[in-house]
Amino acid sequence: MKQFKGRVIAPGEVTAEAVVTTQGFNTLASFQMALQFGDKEVKCGDQNNEELHGKPLIGKALCLPQTIGSTTGGLVLYCACAMERNPACMLFANHIDSLAAAGAILADVWVDGVSMPVVDCLGDEFLNYVKDGMKVTVKADGVVEVEE
Repeated sequence: MKQFKGRVIAPGEVTAEAVVTTQGFNTLASFQMALQFGDKEVKCGDQNNEELHGKPLIGKALCLPQTIGSTTGGLVLYCACAMERNPACMLFANHIDSLAAAGAILADVWVDGVSMPVVDCLGDEFLNYVKDGMKVTVKADGVVEVEE
């Protein structure tokens, strides 16, 4: 097991299986099918992200460098949480952008019964270490434990 320390954006504790991308994560393209067309498995719809395209995102520890794309990114994250189609957590190697942070914080404040912990500033070492399928545990203080 290896530990990484980041900054808590949205609080919570969770253990989930990792899905990993080293590319920027396009929130709108990734969640559009799930939110607009009722894909209950919430498979990543971003055809430009070869690492995630077609993989389920719901209930997973989404490990990424940063989000990219549309200014709707925050609203998309909020809606994914409101529809209970969100990842278990989002773990950023880099600083989170303001749009993704807004969506995660609004979901934490406004959506009852749904938790999506978000931690940023975990570093490149985190993203180089974690692989799809690894067990990831997020602690309340921003510590992220990764087990094979």
